[in-house]
Amino acid sequence: MRVQLYRVDWSTPSGELTAVEPRDDEVLAHAPALAVAYNHPRNAPLMGHTTELTEADVVAHYRELAAQRGARNFLLFRDGALAGDADLRGIDGRGLAEFAFMIADPAAQGRGLGTRFAAMIHAFGFHTLDLRRIWASVLPANTASRRVFEKLGYRARPDLPEAHDFVEDGDLALALDRGDLAADPGIRIAPR
Repeated sequence: MRVQLYRVDWSTPSGELTAVEPRDDEVLAHAPALAVAYNHPRNAPLMGHTTELTEADVVAHYRELAAQRGARNFLLFRDGALAGDADLRGIDGRGLAEFAFMIADPAAQGRGLGTRFAAMIHAFGFHTLDLRRIWASVLPANTASRRVFEKLGYRARPDLPEAHDFVEDGDLALALDRGDLAADPGIRIAPR
């Protein structure tokens, strides 16, 4: 069964932001840039990568997530240029999902772009997928990601049962419930 793919758009002072659930050809086209971003010395340790990822690794990662029941991948674009990626994974029948994201260019980090893209993916998760809670696992040293989550309204949840098996020692478990996110009415969600 083929899953309906979506796109999420938002016109912001930071530019025209678009998040698309990619087709295979789009993943292949952007794999070289994503591999460079994942391997950047600033990004890799914050994402937990201990070895360099190849373009084939990026494609395999996207294919694995796409094959999982309960995972939605997104490529993130600002003014038509690749800006990063994000995903909701572990989506289950209880309305729960894990969120992860990466802003590709470290020079673009810390300027609100991650927060805007995260808000877009959360709007999709809460309103299109009808999730009730989204959680994240964050390395304590990843202050940029922690700020994004705090701006969205996430709270530390060390007791979070759904994250218990997935949060690595030392990581922070954070969660946001649907009613705690004030979604911007300018975020548009549509099938591709």
